[in-house]
Amino acid sequence: MRSASVSRKTAETGVSVELTIDGSGKAAIRTGVGFFDHMLELLARHALFDLKVDAEGDTHVDDHHTVEDVGIVIGQALLRALGDKKGIARYASLDLPMDEALTRVALDISGRPYLVFKTEFPSAKIGTFDTELVREFFQAFATQAAITLHVETLHGANSHHIAESCFKGLARALRAAVTIDPREAGRIPSTKGAL
Repeated sequence: MRSASVSRKTAETGVSVELTIDGSGKAAIRTGVGFFDHMLELLARHALFDLKVDAEGDTHVDDHHTVEDVGIVIGQALLRALGDKKGIARYASLDLPMDEALTRVALDISGRPYLVFKTEFPSAKIGTFDTELVREFFQAFATQAAITLHVETLHGANSHHIAESCFKGLARALRAAVTIDPREAGRIPSTKGAL
C-alpha cells in the first residue's frame, strides 16, 4: 500500500495529511478556504488518490500560509508514499480542457524539484480566494514532492475554469506518472538507478 501520513505545525498553521496513491478518489478536505477545498477534492478525484487534509491557519490574516503549507505537506506525503519509486511510469503530460480554458501539465517524478508556471488569471480573486495562491500551492507541492512540474495555460477567460484546469491537469498527470508499469519489473525508471 503506497500511503503516508504527514503533519506540520508552525506558528501560522497546523496541517495533517493522509494520502493513499492507490485509492479511489475519496476526499475529506478541511482547510478553512472554501475554493481551495474544492480544488483539492478535484485533485483527489482525478488522481484517484484517497486524500484527507485537516488544516487550521491564520486565515484572519489571509489564506496564503494555509494554502502554501498544505502544498508543502501534500508534497511531503506524496514523496513518502512513493517510497523508492520502483516500477513507476515516472513521466506524464496532457492537455486538460475546462470549457474555454486549456492547460498543459507535464511532470517528471525526478527527485529534482522545479516549477515552470505560465498561467495568468483575468481576475485577482475567485470569490474570496486570491488567484495568485494557485501558483503558491504548485510551487510548494513541486518542491516538497521533488518533482519537475510544468504548468502552462494556453488559453482561458474564466479564472475559476483556469484554476480548475490546472488542478485537474496536475491530478491526471500524477495519476499517469505514479502508475506501476509491469514492464519495469520493479526497477527504478532511470539509467542512474535512483530517483
